[in-house]
This record gives sequence, C-alpha cells and structure tokens, in this order.
Amino acid sequence: MTERMTASTANYLWSLGDVLGQGATASVYKARNKRTGEQVAVKVFNHLSYSRPYEVQMREFEMLRRLDHNNIVKLFSVEELSNKQKVLVMEYCSGGSLLSLLEEPENTFVQGMNHLREKGVVHRDIKPGNIMRQVGEDGRSVYKLTDFGAARELHNEEKFVSIYGTEEYLHPDMYERAVLRRPQHKAYGVSVDLWSIGVTFYHAAAGSLPFTPYGGPRRNKPTMFKITKEKPVGAIAGVQKVNDGLIEWSYQLPNSCLLSKGLRCQLVPVLAGILEADQEKCWTFDQFFSATTEILQRVSVYLFSLQQATAHRFYIPHYNTAAIFCEEVASQTGVGLEQQHFLFLGHDLTLKGSMKVVNFPSTSPSQPLLLLSRTPETHAGLPFREPEMPNIPSRFDIMADYSFSKLIVGVVYQYLRIVRSLHTHRELFLHGYYSYMEKVGRECGDSLLTISMVNMRLHSCLSSEHRLHTLREFPLQAPDSTDDSKKLRLIRENLPVYAGAIREFQTRLEHMHVELAKHSENLAEDNSIQKMEFLLEKIMAIHQQYRKDRLTGKLAYNDEQIHKFEKIHLSSHIKRVKVLFREECLQKYRDLLDSASTWSSVLREMQCRLSDFGNFSQGLMGDLEMCEERQNKCLDRVLLRVQPGQTGPGGQEATPRDKDHMVLRMQQLKEEMEIVVRELQSNNNIIESLGAVTSATMLEPDLPRPIGL
Repeated sequence: MTERMTASTANYLWSLGDVLGQGATASVYKARNKRTGEQVAVKVFNHLSYSRPYEVQMREFEMLRRLDHNNIVKLFSVEELSNKQKVLVMEYCSGGSLLSLLEEPENTFVQGMNHLREKGVVHRDIKPGNIMRQVGEDGRSVYKLTDFGAARELHNEEKFVSIYGTEEYLHPDMYERAVLRRPQHKAYGVSVDLWSIGVTFYHAAAGSLPFTPYGGPRRNKPTMFKITKEKPVGAIAGVQKVNDGLIEWSYQLPNSCLLSKGLRCQLVPVLAGILEADQEKCWTFDQFFSATTEILQRVSVYLFSLQQATAHRFYIPHYNTAAIFCEEVASQTGVGLEQQHFLFLGHDLTLKGSMKVVNFPSTSPSQPLLLLSRTPETHAGLPFREPEMPNIPSRFDIMADYSFSKLIVGVVYQYLRIVRSLHTHRELFLHGYYSYMEKVGRECGDSLLTISMVNMRLHSCLSSEHRLHTLREFPLQAPDSTDDSKKLRLIRENLPVYAGAIREFQTRLEHMHVELAKHSENLAEDNSIQKMEFLLEKIMAIHQQYRKDRLTGKLAYNDEQIHKFEKIHLSSHIKRVKVLFREECLQKYRDLLDSASTWSSVLREMQCRLSDFGNFSQGLMGDLEMCEERQNKCLDRVLLRVQPGQTGPGGQEATPRDKDHMVLRMQQLKEEMEIVVRELQSNNNIIESLGAVTSATMLEPDLPRPIGL
C-alpha cells in the first residue's frame, strides 16, 4: 500500500497525492530531498512520452541544462525510478502557476523570455500554466517559465514546421494546421511565442481569454480561427456573444481588468503589437523587449485626487520632467494644469516644470501625492460594480451544487476585494481632508498675521496724522490729507470685521476636525473586512465539502442530508455577505462621501474668500504706503520751514527755542516711522520664510494624524 502511495529516486521521495500538474506526457509532484528535506518539483515522464523520437525526449533535458536565468525554473538533476523512467528534479515554486498578472511590472517573466531569445530558443507552449510563481522571503513574487518539452533551438531567421502548444494560445497559422487539420506548408519563426505571450498577458490581466467564439474555443473551433485570423490591426480582443453573430472587437482592456489605468495604457500598445496574425507585421522580439524594458524602468507615482475621490498610479519614464507628469495627471483626472495643487505628507509640494520625475518624493498606495483642484470637482467615488450573485440551484444535484459553490467563492472574493478598497479609500479620504483642513488653517493664520501688519501700519499712519495735526500753525499744503483721513478711518472700522470673519473660519475648521475625528474613530472600529473574511472561510469550507461529495459520487442518506443542510447554510451566508456589503461597508463609505462633499465645498469657499482678502490686503498696504509717503513729505516741508530765516504764523520768525523743539519733535516722529517701516519689512520676511517649504521639511512625516488612523 505504501509503495503505491509514494515514489522515489535515489535522492528524492514524494507522495503521489502531491500533484502539482499533469500533462499528456508527464506529471509533476512536490518532492523532498531524502537527506536535507529540501522541497523540489519532480517531473515524472509516463510511457506515452517514450513513444516520441529519442531526440525529442532529450530536448527538454538539454534545454534546461543550457538555460540559467532567475525567470526560468532551474534544473537540479536528472534521475530515474526503479523502472528506468526519467525524472527531472527542478526548482519548486511555492506560489503555484500564474493565475493573475500582478500589477508590479518588476514581477514579470519577460526577462526570462529575453534569455531564451539570446540562447536561440523558441518555447512554443507559453501559457499561464507554464509560468510558475516563486514567493521569496521578502514576500515579493518572481515568475518563472517552465515546461520546455516543446522547446527547440532556432538560429537567426530559421523556421520550424512541427506543431506544439495549447490551442487557445496558439498562433493562428499553427492553429489552422494543428487544430483544424487543414493542409498548409507554412513555416513558423520565433514570433509564434510572441502571440502566446500576448494571449497570456491578456488572460492574466483581464481574467479571461482575449478571443472567444460563441460556445467557447473548444466547441466552436472554426469561429475561433476566424476571430484570430481576421482580427483588425490594433484590436486586442474579439468576442462572439450569439451563435453566428458578429464579432465584437475591443481595442482596450476590459473594465474587469484589475490593473491601474496607468499600467493599462502601457500594456495595450504591447498587446496590439504582438497579437498580430501576420508574422511580417508582428513586432520583433527586439521591439517587444525594448518596449517591456522601457516599462520596467519607469518610475511609479501614486496619486489620490481628493475632491474626485479617485486613486491613480502613473508610470513615468525617470528622465521625464514634472511638466510632463502634470500633463499626464490632467489627462487621467481632467484637472487642468492651472488648477492643480499638490500636497505630500501634509505639506505643499511645488513641482517645478524642469524637475525630474526621478527626484519626486517616494510614494506608495498608503502615502500618495495628494491632488487638490482649485475648481469644484464632483466626487466620482470608487469605480466598481457590485458583483453579480447567481441564483442558488433549487434541486439537489451534487455536480450543480459543487459548480455553484465554486462560483460563489470567486464572487465573495470579489466582494472582499471591494471591501478592502473601500476601507483604503476611506483612510486616504480622512488623511487627505485632514491635510486640506490644516492647509486652510495655515492660510487663516497667515491672513490674521497680514491683518496685524496692516493694523501696525495703520496705527503708524494715524499717529503721524495726529502729530501733523498738532503742527497746524504751519501751512502744510497737503490737499490729500482729508482723503487720507477718511481712508484711514474706513480701514480702522473694517479691519475688525475681516479679522472676525477669519476667526469664524477657524471655528468652522475646528468643527470639521471634530467631524473628521468621528469618522476616523468609526474607521478604526470598523471590522467589515474581518467579517467578510469570516464569511468567505465559511463558504470555502462548504465548497471543500461539496468537492469531496463530488468525488464520492452517490451519497449515503445521512451524507445527503448534511449536504442539504450545508446548502441552507450557504444560502444564509450569501445573504449575510450582501447585507454586510450594502448596509455596512457601502453605507459607511457613502456617509463619508457626503461629509467630504460638504467639507470640500466649505474649504473651497474659505480659500476663495481668503484669496480675495489677500488681494484686498495688498491694496490696503499700498494705500497705507502712499499715505506714509505724503506724511513724510509734509514732515520734510515742516522741517524746511523751521530752518533759519523761515517765519511762523503772522510773518513772525519762530524763536530759537520753538525751532529747536519743533525740529526735535519732527526728528523723533520720523525716526519712529522709520522703525515701524523696518518692523513691517521684518514681518514681511518672516511671512515669506514661513510660506516657503523646503524639500527637507516637506519630506518630514511630522503632520499629526487623524484620530484612530
């Protein structure tokens, strides 16, 4: 019994139940080194494989021996079973095969393809099942090509005529001969791998095959060939939704694609270039590697558009400038160049046009650049659709129940992904509006400081006016003095009104901070993700039970009753998933959106009024400066009139004592005014220094966080 359940070579042992994959000529198992316990993957060839020509049998061994790259599965050794069957001992990839393409561009297997091209190797069977995922100790994923049973060596411009590969991923010319069995005498070059890469890329990114006839690729093979062969230039997908119906062509990745808009924009031209049936028009490997390498070298910049409530990820060449980045932001968000204002870690971020993107501060999904628009924006919210939940089968049917439970597991995973996204967006919202409120608070403080400066200059002018008035026995000939007096008194009356309005702003900001803190506390206490994960575990447990029932076949009476009870539980769990999503997760997100909409409107109105006051205060300062100039001229004339030979009122010359006293008073007044001017200039410098945020300060994450975050 033990011998039938396990197998071994001289150095490795494995259980026949630990199957990693199966093919027409071999099976792959997870095995261990007998001496060290190290995990490996062993590929055991069956009897059918030995019916192939000897050179074909040896091809995979020789290929793997020659290839050495981090993105290609390593061959450790070739051993034999007791019956002389060959066994390949290879690197074990803990992540399994590729089921979805991760968004991180550095986690691709393109470099492994480049290594094949440099070695003159064409793989001929590229598909998600032959791309393995290795998870490192740091949690990062590395994707590796495997299964070189169909691979062969080609020299430059050499062609081949033998057919290998999985039909959904085959180049149309190969599909015509291998699947439709139509006679043709075409030869195939290395570009057939590019077509397979394109289908694999699309499948990984979108979760579905790019070319699908009505009924599926395996049931409607003539239409499958027609779609791939007649595909328009630039199209990357074609679907036939009704029998004998028209093909719906697509030139973009579908909405179901989980990649960011920024990465989609980079990937679509690559797909269009390599999904070309005409081998003469298809991209070359050099073009493909050049384009993909350029994508890999781009700088990734995360951005959250606060008023629109949308997250973005931009892929920008490191040598590009901030000006180009801002144009890309305008293209994706619709926020014009003149309306863009950026914050990072709560501080203003000035992106000078010539600044290189590589010198931007390092961003992440949790610490993105924050985009503020100077014009009203509508909260777009999180772009998602609630997953469609299929109806539960009413009849007792083991196969139907298993298929339904499998489908439900996938749907609940979609719910969980959306719930996590909603939670992340709420965090970004709260941090973003906290920073926005702090920014407006600083602007209120700057406005109050400006009022203080205007007030100081106003008091200086009023004091000078009063002192000049005491010298009325000397004709000053100042025709504007009456107008100046009116302006000064008007300013004195209005300044407290302006200061009061700004203090009202500060009070309103305090109230908004309290509202934001409540939302932060709600977020900290929110356990919607944990609840959804719990429901998913329950549903997966039922699915696993249904899987066992499917393998068992006909159930005993008691097992059948348990199966039916589990179906009732499954229905209950599905209802709880919907209620949790709609009444808790979605409602809390919408509540925050409503509050944020109010905050956005109030903050923008405050900024508009503060900006108007800033412009008005500059005019006030200008008027006060002109008033000071006129007062200084009056003082100068008074000083001239008290010089020797000048006369006072009635033509009488002022006495020496009067002249000395008046000169002293005038000099004191002028010195006081000069001191005030110097103090005002000093205050101006202080404001300018406070307004200029250095890059070092900008990168310091010293901004207090909202409560609960």
